[in-house]
Amino acid sequence: MKLLAGNSNLALAREIADYLEIPLTDASVRRFADEEVFVEIHENVRGEDVFVIQSTCFPTNDNLMELLICIDALRRASAKRITAVVPYFGYARQDRKPGPRTPISAKLVANLITVAGAHRVLSMDLHAGQIQGFFDIPTDNLYAAPVMSADIQARFGDRNLMVVSPDVGGVVRARALAKRLNNAPLSIVDKRRERAGESEVMNIIGDVAGRFCILIDDIVDSAGTLCNAAAALKEAGAEEVVAYVSHGVLSGGAVARVEGSALLELVITDSIAPPDAVRDAKKVRHLPIAPLLAEAIKRIADESSVSSLFD
Repeated sequence: MKLLAGNSNLALAREIADYLEIPLTDASVRRFADEEVFVEIHENVRGEDVFVIQSTCFPTNDNLMELLICIDALRRASAKRITAVVPYFGYARQDRKPGPRTPISAKLVANLITVAGAHRVLSMDLHAGQIQGFFDIPTDNLYAAPVMSADIQARFGDRNLMVVSPDVGGVVRARALAKRLNNAPLSIVDKRRERAGESEVMNIIGDVAGRFCILIDDIVDSAGTLCNAAAALKEAGAEEVVAYVSHGVLSGGAVARVEGSALLELVITDSIAPPDAVRDAKKVRHLPIAPLLAEAIKRIADESSVSSLFD
């Protein structure tokens, strides 16, 4: 087994390598003067089981091209099996046609990864489960819920917990976390989105008065939905509101929005390498997912069960 890291999240790749007690493959992933991506692998990978670790986060297109070119380099170097480890799968929110003459970009990216030469894909908390079906190769979708539930139990286990989905579409995810938290009660924020990037909270489904509310979501981008939901929950009588999110995109003024919100804390995984603004934010905390990804990689290499990680 070999691990090859792109530039999107080197810290996470190194933590995975440390957990598995193997070095990262010696390779150069660099740019020419005109920003073309160039990949050169400096050691033999012929007949090897290679895992390419690369989140397709901002800058999304650059990181995606790095992933594709790394896969192509490995295929041409005769690697036996290539697994694309994509902790955060960019373009996942474009998983359907929201209107006429619009693309399904998640399917396009799946096709690109497959055609580049990947034999399987490993990701975490895909925005929509059906994205697994966009690939014509085996795809494993990991869940951050075990890591989150352990952290919630350790920090807030003695509180009067209630799990809250910030929208109707996230109910399945929220229910799964609530089940892990000793079947904690569930509430839903009913929202109406007028246009992309903006949301308006309408009402709260469930009695949150006196509850310590745990908002759960897969992606926080502009943070408008989470901050509006937190404000609505506090108005409805919630004691405190904490948000747990798998992927902290946090673009634009999201960090400032979180810092000035009713949220007690925003907890995100390190699937995306945090910029300085996110790292320095007082209300943002990171959960490490390297052990989860490393264990899944080990099981894929050993041909053992990945799903048993979540039993």
